[in-house]
Amino acid sequence: MDLLGFIIIGVLVGALVGVTGSSGVLIVVPGLTLLGYRFQTAVSSSLIVDLITTVSVVLTYFRYDNVRVRTGLLLGLGAVIGAQIGSRVAVMINPLPLEIGFTFFAAVMAVVSFLRSSSISFKRVEVRFARVLSFLLSVSVGILTGTIGTSGGIMFIAIMMAFYNYGVKEMIGTATFSMFLSALSGVSGYVASGVYDLDASVVIGSTALIVGTVFAKVANRMKPSTIYQILGSVFVITCISEISKIF
Repeated sequence: MDLLGFIIIGVLVGALVGVTGSSGVLIVVPGLTLLGYRFQTAVSSSLIVDLITTVSVVLTYFRYDNVRVRTGLLLGLGAVIGAQIGSRVAVMINPLPLEIGFTFFAAVMAVVSFLRSSSISFKRVEVRFARVLSFLLSVSVGILTGTIGTSGGIMFIAIMMAFYNYGVKEMIGTATFSMFLSALSGVSGYVASGVYDLDASVVIGSTALIVGTVFAKVANRMKPSTIYQILGSVFVITCISEISKIF
């Protein structure tokens, strides 16, 4: 068992989830792959880690009253439905258009995040049927999760930035709540198939749970401008990751 490697991955995942609400898949999958694990095992273990980590992080954001439950349930339900669709039609659809669309979306949100970190104010335009549109986009996120394993956490934040007038801490808390629901759905299928590594999942998840709780408390005390800078950086990394998949 690569104990030290698992702990290092867990620390990084906890910091990422606690501060940004992004899925740990950005770290767990490449980390376990570097340690010699099969891609499928890395992805399934990543979902289990997400499930473990988000429990403590969500509870912390709940304590600070930074979770919009209705919106979280709406986005989480959309992602769960989309993931079920994606897993069943993966061989029949081309995910490339969705990947390109979300890469462009993430790039726009990166620019918006950096502008907001500079205290540039935005007057949000009221969008009719915002809940319907955000639900449909969350279904699309779920389809990508079911077909290519794309992380949903950061995209939930992007959807809320586009359609809801929430503070950045509320967006992160709500996105983490949605990601918990999505991960709960995804884990059940992998556990049933037995394609996961229990040691890696438990060690990384336990480490990330502790570290994530600490960083979630830190994030709830951070200046919004600092969090927007971090979010902008994560959006940029997400864009680069998606572009590398496309090309």
